[in-house]
Amino acid sequence: MKKITVLILSIFLFVQCKDKVKKGVVADNGMVVCARKEAGKIGVDIMKKGGNAYDAMIATHLALAVAYPFAGNLGGGGFMVYRTKDGKVGSLDFREKAPLAAHRNMYVDSLNNVIPDKSLLGANAVGVPGSMAGLYKVHEKFGTIPFKELIQPAIDLAKNGVVVTKKQAYSLNKYRVLFEKANKRKIFLDKEWKEGDTIKYLKLAATLERIRDNGKTEFYKGKTAEMMISYIQDLGGIMTTQDLEKYEAKWRKPITFTYKDAKITSMSLPSSGGICIAQILKGIEPYNIGQFAHNSQKYIQLITEAERRAFADRAHYLGDSDFVKVPIEKLISADYVTNRMKSFSFEKANTSKEISHGKIAGYESNETTHYSIVDPFGNAVSVTTTLNGAYGSKVYVAEAGFFLNNEMDDFSIKPGFPNMFGLVGAEANAVAPEKRMLSSMSPTIVAQDGKLKMVLGSPGGSTIITSVTQNILNVLEYDMAMQQSVSKPRFHHQWLPDNIKFEPKFDERIFPNLEKLGYKIDKSDAPVVGKVDAILILPNGKLEGGADPRGDDTAVGY
Repeated sequence: MKKITVLILSIFLFVQCKDKVKKGVVADNGMVVCARKEAGKIGVDIMKKGGNAYDAMIATHLALAVAYPFAGNLGGGGFMVYRTKDGKVGSLDFREKAPLAAHRNMYVDSLNNVIPDKSLLGANAVGVPGSMAGLYKVHEKFGTIPFKELIQPAIDLAKNGVVVTKKQAYSLNKYRVLFEKANKRKIFLDKEWKEGDTIKYLKLAATLERIRDNGKTEFYKGKTAEMMISYIQDLGGIMTTQDLEKYEAKWRKPITFTYKDAKITSMSLPSSGGICIAQILKGIEPYNIGQFAHNSQKYIQLITEAERRAFADRAHYLGDSDFVKVPIEKLISADYVTNRMKSFSFEKANTSKEISHGKIAGYESNETTHYSIVDPFGNAVSVTTTLNGAYGSKVYVAEAGFFLNNEMDDFSIKPGFPNMFGLVGAEANAVAPEKRMLSSMSPTIVAQDGKLKMVLGSPGGSTIITSVTQNILNVLEYDMAMQQSVSKPRFHHQWLPDNIKFEPKFDERIFPNLEKLGYKIDKSDAPVVGKVDAILILPNGKLEGGADPRGDDTAVGY
């Protein structure tokens, strides 16, 4: 009887997986998928004027800094993965850095206890921002339209105002108390907001105008820099003008690997995204996961156990490769990953205590944002950018009109102590001056048969890695449309804590069987596992956007 019940459930889930394909917005030429429609439209307008994906990236990023202060930013950082029209790939690291005065024990007291909220809230949580340096770096290499023309739409948007959505009103109201606490006073956003209100960011418009007129030096050496540092130091922070002056974005070699017949390019260190996605997919590959119904028991088991091992290695080995030696090629090799999966069995759950990290001889938010862009020429850009927590450190530079990040929490503030996303780190990710903190951001591009196939990424802290992985599988293994894929319910495991988080819309009939095998089910605090924004290139060459319904995300194309 038990076998019959399992068979019926498997058939039901398989039928559910084969439901009517729901396609998203389809466009002939170019597309932007991002957190706010206003920003997507600005990016598309740039392409309509003849700009490429990189021009659109700059304009979209700046527009998100206005329309989506929750995570869009000037005062944060991020990563870009790109694929040129002729198939060349690369990546840019504009991740924040620790200030020069930062030190290993800055977030613990004399008894080595973590000081509550110090790495999360206020001026000492702020890393040196990289976004503006990143945008100028992209423009120098790939830009075809003058930067002044790319920044102007964001200036106009800030002056004319942004209409508040229901979800935005909720988030602004939710964090009001923390805005006041971090700034030790009220800020102009500190009021009760409702859907349909319009916010004009006049101070931010003035800052963008100064950047337009004076270039990158305005943000890192000019009046804006002075405003930033003066306010941070007034609040007791350690960042100085020297920190800003020394900051540089860096071109990096991306993580590139194959999964069956697909070539996948994702972000390298200090992002853990590419390495972890490679490990998870390499762990899954020998099992032919497509034989199991989507989101069925065996599907969940296989992905969970691959995730468990990847996140265990993340905690032990990964950090800023400019500071620590990381055995990247070994970690993503088929032999190593296959050996890590040897203890996996469909008959019983592994535990995170018994898994730990692998042995090698010689040896991150819900509050991030992602945008994907494809232009008419065939260039593709995948960018994930963040302030880390919602509105970052909650520190708002009033005179300049923008929030500052709280990326310092992404370091191992105390080895073995979890950060805001529950991620545990080791010495490889300890705080050090000018070091870049480890990230989970995973901007990713997929090619198949030598052609661009998919551009995707997600916010979501540690759930970014699992969200991106599951969407790659949705398309490659289950032939889903892009909108159908990003709309599917997701689950997440990150080694510690040792449980599987499921979104509320997940079919719960599968849970009893998983629990019998020893898996711990957590539905308590996982309303959203990532918010994937993606583009799929259809067989006829058209572009299909997948805008995650978990947010206000929108696909705009032409």
